[in-house]
Amino acid sequence: MKLWYKYIKPYLPYFIIGPVCMIIEVIGEVLMPKFLAIVINGATDGSLTVGGSIGTAGLMILTAVLMMVGGVGGAYFGAKASVNFATDLRADVFSQIQKFSFSNIDKFSTGSLVTRLTNDITQLQNFCNMLLRMFLRSPGMLIGAIIMAVTMRPDLSLVLLVTLPLMLVAILIIVFRGFPLFAKMQTKIDGLNNTVQENLTNVRVVKSFVREGYEKEKFSAVNSNLKDAGMSAMKNMIFMGPVMTVFMNITTIAVLWFGANIVLGEAGTVGGMEIGDLSAFITYVTQILSSLMMVTMMLMNSSRALASAKRVREVLEENIDINDSGAMYPEKQVEKGEIEFKNVSFRYYKHSEDPVLSSINLKISAGSTVGIIGSTGCGKTTLVSLIPRLYDADEGQILIDGINVKDYSLYNLREGVGMVLQKNVLFSGSIEENLLWGDENATEEDIVKAAKYAQAHGFIESFKDGYGTLLEQGGVNVSGGQKQRLCIARALLKKPKILILDDSTSAVDTATEKMIRKAFREELDGSTKIIIAQRISSVKECDSIIVMNEGEITGVGNHDELLKNCTEYSEIYYSQMDKKEE
Repeated sequence: MKLWYKYIKPYLPYFIIGPVCMIIEVIGEVLMPKFLAIVINGATDGSLTVGGSIGTAGLMILTAVLMMVGGVGGAYFGAKASVNFATDLRADVFSQIQKFSFSNIDKFSTGSLVTRLTNDITQLQNFCNMLLRMFLRSPGMLIGAIIMAVTMRPDLSLVLLVTLPLMLVAILIIVFRGFPLFAKMQTKIDGLNNTVQENLTNVRVVKSFVREGYEKEKFSAVNSNLKDAGMSAMKNMIFMGPVMTVFMNITTIAVLWFGANIVLGEAGTVGGMEIGDLSAFITYVTQILSSLMMVTMMLMNSSRALASAKRVREVLEENIDINDSGAMYPEKQVEKGEIEFKNVSFRYYKHSEDPVLSSINLKISAGSTVGIIGSTGCGKTTLVSLIPRLYDADEGQILIDGINVKDYSLYNLREGVGMVLQKNVLFSGSIEENLLWGDENATEEDIVKAAKYAQAHGFIESFKDGYGTLLEQGGVNVSGGQKQRLCIARALLKKPKILILDDSTSAVDTATEKMIRKAFREELDGSTKIIIAQRISSVKECDSIIVMNEGEITGVGNHDELLKNCTEYSEIYYSQMDKKEE
């Protein structure tokens, strides 16, 4: 409760006023049958006077007005409280996800996180709203109606002693069956979201391989799984209605039977039951059973809400393994860009025997340009991902300017490191808005300059709206080479002390790539540049080249040195170059 109270506390007045309003409505509902009984009894025995009828009618109208005010107030404050509760909760869950390291993100699928942010929190919002409207209203009506019924006719109330226990047993059986069914349904929603997200993100690949049929079958399978899980949960809830109706009808019939006998047998006698009282008693019995049904529905919805609450809590309570808690120099900024790896090892799966990186020892001078080359899967991207702490090393240390990366604040560390990843990502919005990710305060002149260095200015100007051209999600309306150049321009605009380019020019021609490398030398002369590439031509002119194989460094040197002394490098070189280029 401590976790959820955080989101209740700012709106505590709404959480209090709403139920109070519902209690006002309940008091009116409990009193109204009594007033009606007075009118019916007076009309039946002829004792009803004009003055008495006007007075009773006035009380009934006043009661109805108070009930309306209470009902409207309860609905308004309940909605206000639940909406604000969900808004703050959603903001905190999103903020928590933003703090996740890559290893944290790996524990949750994208579809699952989307479901938790949307469907699960909506379930909690709806339950919160229902709880505020029913939590006091239903028990209040139940208790009030029981008191009025017992006070009115204790002997006739004995009927409830038979039906209510049986009804409660049936309710508990149905409720406890519902808990696992709703938890299973939420998991199936995760699967559906994963499938939809994957298909929409990769729709071009699906079409190019003519796999629409396969994707339809795949979606149909997960959709059917969700349908089956949903139907199982809903059948359980649907069963509740008939069960409750049977008990309500049986109780009403019993009350009518015994009540009619009492009325007929005791008519005109002292302490006899009048028709108006029997009518009111039946209304109270209906209120008792209706309030029990509302409590039951609240319990049923609580089973789904509890399943959603557990899933949301898992995100909020996820231990973020990369944070600023141990930073010795949180105010320190990256100043030079010197990098050193000291006996670094890393595993993605901490219990696996073979590390992805093993005993890495490496020093990169500030301001130098370093190339990293090696076979696919040898650990190149993993190596550079440790520099901005996208992952943390399992063993050893990574130092920047002689300081352990763990001693920087994450903000200052990552502010000093610019990355152009293998998978170039652009966001919905204009080209200018995407470039401003590098420096939100950059001038138009700075933006154009960075675009020119990245060889992107020409194609941007060819668009009708220039830098105002809107990009679709993921930048799908520009080519791969254009996307790479926009991402490079964004990184150049940041002017980081360390720039990491992870195979970021693979989609551009060699002439354009050469001009981009020239821009790096001119624009980022004082920055340390790390270029991961598959092509020898991309790293040939670097100050030094690092050769990797199966998670280890097998060679360090310039092009000529490695060609003579490193077998892996020479094999890559001769596989790419003609004899004439030797």
